[in-house]
Amino acid sequence: MAVAGGLKQQQEEKQGVGEAGVLPLPEQKATHVRAMFGQIARHYDLMNRLMTLGRDRAWRRYTVQQLDFGLETRGASPKSEIQDRRSKIVLDVATGTGDLALEVLRQHPDTKVVGLDFTPEMLDLARVKADTRAPGIAWVVADAMRLPFANARFDGVVTGFALRNVTDIPTAFAEMARVARPGGRVASLEIARPGFPIFRRLFGFYFYRIVPLIGSLLSGQRAAYTYLPHSLTTFLTPEEIAAVMRQAGWGQVRHRRLMLGTVTVHAGVRDV
Repeated sequence: MAVAGGLKQQQEEKQGVGEAGVLPLPEQKATHVRAMFGQIARHYDLMNRLMTLGRDRAWRRYTVQQLDFGLETRGASPKSEIQDRRSKIVLDVATGTGDLALEVLRQHPDTKVVGLDFTPEMLDLARVKADTRAPGIAWVVADAMRLPFANARFDGVVTGFALRNVTDIPTAFAEMARVARPGGRVASLEIARPGFPIFRRLFGFYFYRIVPLIGSLLSGQRAAYTYLPHSLTTFLTPEEIAAVMRQAGWGQVRHRRLMLGTVTVHAGVRDV
């Protein structure tokens, strides 16, 4: 699927500008990110709880709610509503340790869920986590830039904290649109730069100074937890992400800022 050149070029330019020694060069990014997440996999869940003050669970719940599958069956007969609900299949792109995939299944128990990530160490932990809670989830090692699925395969696509780490955001959304059926839904959870100047400075101190320190103490991987905040420095704004989504084939795009603007959830519907 073609993505208009202007926003694609803008995103590439932003990713290509970073602080020397912190952000990898664009051509090295995929290799760097895969190795980095492999190194921090064992501490990933704990760091998420600490960095977000435990709010990441609520953010994931809200993200999955944006799939809003109930809208599609409103007014249908009870029999057809049950049949439609059981037919759903959802893809979690860059699933990591599987928390978002598990949340999809918690809210939609009859849904089939596929969790995809290109870091095997993260998926190993997702499998262990899901063994007792959701053994039916399928886990796939693959790249978000080249999803190994047929066109129009999924009723919904979710992704969490992935966009800053992909090599090309327009391609990622275009791939999600390709594998979503017409009318299928997408929901994306990501960190954002706060809009209020005073809070932006406080957030910057915490995210750029405190988070690397905590990450270093817990995991011994200070470089990883220095990269993660700095990946936000040149990241697209929520409005720019919404524009990329529209050009990639998603309609009815909307977004909402949470946690004083530090987190944004985008949602959309696959154009028919």
